[in-house]
Amino acid sequence: MTKLSGGQKNRLCLARLLLEDPDLMLLDEPTNHLDIVGCQWLEEYLAEEFKGSVIVVSHDRWLLDRVVGRIIEVERGQIRDYPGNYHKYIDLRRERQLTDLRVYDKQMDKVRQEKQFIRRYKTGQRAKQARGRQSRLDRYVRDEMVERPLELQVMTLNLPKATRSGELVIQAEGISKRFGENRLFEKLDLTLHRGDRLGIIGPNGVGKTTLVRALLGDLDPDEGTIRLGSRLSVGYYRQTQDHLDNSLEVWRYLQSVVVSLDGQAKASEQQARDLAGAFLFSGGDQDKVLGDMSGGERSRAVLAGLVAGAHNLLVLDEPTNHLDIPSMERVEKALSIDGGFQGTIILISHDRALLEAVCDKLLVFDGEGGVQLFQGGLQSWLDKQKAKAAPTESSDKPSTKPVEKKKPTPKKADKAASPLGNLSLSKIEAKIETIERRINEIDTLMVDPDVYTDGPRVKVLQQERSELHEKLTPLEFEWAVRAEDS
Repeated sequence: MTKLSGGQKNRLCLARLLLEDPDLMLLDEPTNHLDIVGCQWLEEYLAEEFKGSVIVVSHDRWLLDRVVGRIIEVERGQIRDYPGNYHKYIDLRRERQLTDLRVYDKQMDKVRQEKQFIRRYKTGQRAKQARGRQSRLDRYVRDEMVERPLELQVMTLNLPKATRSGELVIQAEGISKRFGENRLFEKLDLTLHRGDRLGIIGPNGVGKTTLVRALLGDLDPDEGTIRLGSRLSVGYYRQTQDHLDNSLEVWRYLQSVVVSLDGQAKASEQQARDLAGAFLFSGGDQDKVLGDMSGGERSRAVLAGLVAGAHNLLVLDEPTNHLDIPSMERVEKALSIDGGFQGTIILISHDRALLEAVCDKLLVFDGEGGVQLFQGGLQSWLDKQKAKAAPTESSDKPSTKPVEKKKPTPKKADKAASPLGNLSLSKIEAKIETIERRINEIDTLMVDPDVYTDGPRVKVLQQERSELHEKLTPLEFEWAVRAEDS
């Protein structure tokens, strides 16, 4: 154990947890230190093999889509409960945000009217009335105002145009690199043309970053040649941000690294603030200094500067490692062709959603010194790997698929001893359907803005939902026993 890296220790702890065969698993960012193959295996295990309950804290959108059936969101000190997987959550959340925005706009109309009255009558005969309305306005803003949903700000970035690079961006011929006895890659040929979007995947520590550094000229290969194309402007996102001036505010940092839309050497303050807003830095956050920000916030600022820096080659090494989901999706949108970036991309990442959305070809490290180029996106590669791994009838190799854990069989129950023993199977089924229908109605109500902003009503609905689940459990158990008997 003392010889393992932090990521290896985390994987070992996860393996031990799975072997304990628990009824309930609590997983806090379980895919953070897993490569893509590991993420895929864990996802399939949780979705298809594990029969217990799972509570997972995760920013892995593919995992959330495949594994969960309910999402609890913690945001700005509030907790909201959404039925369904990640895609369903996105749809319901956007509906709620659009409603919040309409409520916010109406409330702002009221605030503006009140402020106009207070300014007009703060002196003179109606000054006392104006002070009273100011007090009521302060309470209203504090207790009743909803916050404007930041993520609804439309991503209409007018990115500065980068100089068009040559058709050939990078050409590597027969390059190799070793560290001692550790062979990272050998006799590798790679050609990138203008507009290519290359994803680099593989286990941690196999040489992905080393390869990128060699391609950019930061590191000499042991053998082979590398040629860079003409008119390249490279934007490089490193895993560490030691190069930042931590004394700069966000907008000043962006102003210093992005190109002005009107051809000036430096962007205006407004352009820098618009860019910051597009990357989810609201009002006061734009004036925070980089040194006081979290790792995720600094990463977001750097990515904003790179995307708007008029580069025609972006090299991104694990850009979403410290980002929350809204930030990941904002970066994904900015890097897409529709989002405005038309250049060449080299992306090292374990973020499957980002890779699938951005990259059209993959460079795959196998962890044993082998590197292969795959023409296609991540899902195509995963499908191909799955087809190759599928066991055939003639294969003598034992399957590596986890042994399926059978659902516990309900014990036989004495009908006379059960409080539901006098009910027919059809009546039990009808009761189950009625309860499930009401639970679904409550779940729908809980995402209605007229409901979730009504605290007392929310408590009543949550209590009813809890009581319904308590009634549902014995009914389902009794149904399972009867179904097995029949």
